[in-house]
Amino acid sequence: GSDKGVVTSVVQGMDEVDAEEWDACLLAAAGEEAYNPFLSHAFLSVLEDSGSVSHKTGWQSCHILARNASTGKLLGCCPMYIKSHSYGEYVFDHSWARAHPSFTGRQYYPKLQSCVPFTPVPGPRLLASGETLADKAAVKRA
Repeated sequence: GSDKGVVTSVVQGMDEVDAEEWDACLLAAAGEEAYNPFLSHAFLSVLEDSGSVSHKTGWQSCHILARNASTGKLLGCCPMYIKSHSYGEYVFDHSWARAHPSFTGRQYYPKLQSCVPFTPVPGPRLLASGETLADKAAVKRA
């Protein structure tokens, strides 16, 4: 039998992820009828390659990957960003950011966010493409 273990990792850019694997997870998560081009490898790569998403602009990529421990197959992925501000997103949390230090004694930023930068599109963010339902459940637990 094969080991169904899941190994998770964080990558600093879309250039560290195979486009076909990422997009297969996207298609499996959303379905072909609800394909979201804003979550595609190509779109997220363009944001990084153009410098629109970068440490300098306050959008540091840190995408999460889950792979089958035995085969290395990408079972799931999630676009994630470390944010140093709340600009360019459609969650207006500036009041939270101002109030947070007085209640917790800690800074609000940096924050970790799963989103599509600059784009208020709905849809899944946990993109899972397991061969079986057990694989998909393992990705959600990872």
